[in-house]
Amino acid sequence: MDQAVAPAATAAPQSGPAMTPGTLPASTAPDTPPPARRRWWPKLAAAVLVLGAGGGAYWWLHRAPGLPPGIVFSNGRLEADEIDISTKFAGRIAEILVDEGDRVKAGQVVARIDTRDLHAQLAQAQAQTAQARQAIVQNQANLVQMGSQVRLTAQELQMARTLVTRGDETREVLDQRQSQFNVAFGAYHVAEAQIAAATAGVEASVHNADLIQVNIDDDTLVAPKDGPIEYRLANVGEVLAAGGKVYTMLDVTYVYMDIFLPTGQAGLVKFGDDAVLLLDALPGRPIPASVMFIASQNEFTPKTVETQSERDLLMFRIRVRIDPKLLRLHEAQVRSGLPGLAYIRTDPKTAWPAFLQRAASPPLASPPPTSPQ
Repeated sequence: MDQAVAPAATAAPQSGPAMTPGTLPASTAPDTPPPARRRWWPKLAAAVLVLGAGGGAYWWLHRAPGLPPGIVFSNGRLEADEIDISTKFAGRIAEILVDEGDRVKAGQVVARIDTRDLHAQLAQAQAQTAQARQAIVQNQANLVQMGSQVRLTAQELQMARTLVTRGDETREVLDQRQSQFNVAFGAYHVAEAQIAAATAGVEASVHNADLIQVNIDDDTLVAPKDGPIEYRLANVGEVLAAGGKVYTMLDVTYVYMDIFLPTGQAGLVKFGDDAVLLLDALPGRPIPASVMFIASQNEFTPKTVETQSERDLLMFRIRVRIDPKLLRLHEAQVRSGLPGLAYIRTDPKTAWPAFLQRAASPPLASPPPTSPQ
């Protein structure tokens, strides 16, 4: 009986899982980490949210609400023509009268170049003029004297001819009187030529003095137009070569925005089409403008166009310019570098949307104040 009971006891099921050497039971093993794909999922979701928010913000800032089919638009920046105020001749800067940011008027003196050498040349030319005029006076006196000598010798020659005809004078005396007359007459013409030469000398010295005075005036640098000084490029005491830049100013009467449109839209734009600019710095204040340039060849768009898909397309550059009369009235508000949107009406029959209709009212005027509630 002992032998029958023993196998039954050994065949009884075990209460726990089977263990192998070097392993722990399932109840005592540590927690295993989650799969790797679960780790990057939150980061991917956050990136998608950030990109979506950025794209939504760009669309919100650059959207065109309610644009009818006859209006196209694109983004750009205001630009103004730059004018370099440079020296005409090599020289040393003597005075700097304006600085960066100063607004100057056309004809205003902004700098002076040292002109002491030119003033010395001018004084020399003026002295030569006075000398030539004195020579004219002297030669005119000689001409009067030579004229008297010519008349005297002419009378003596006539008398000698009469006496020779009557036989009262020899032929030798007649030849002497003829020679004296010829000498006096030649001296008279020499005096006339000297007067002409002195007169030409006066004119030459006067023109030379005028040229030196022009050079002196050109060494006084003036602003060619109204506008702000953008850069000051030289200091007092610096020696500049001919054409050396002293200032760079902006022409506030020529302010424009270059935009890029795809072929389908650019083909509808014509010279003189009405346009409206909306600047980020002046929200709600449409600025009237017009199309004044359309590129004849398409080109790659510059980096200022925001999306990669737009940069990969061939576009046409179109320039929209603000009316110079408007710029003179609002010079301080519209300046170079301001970003914004340009809307072009390709169909004259299309009405401007409500958010662009203020272009027909006084432009750039501040909105009327609202009364407190």
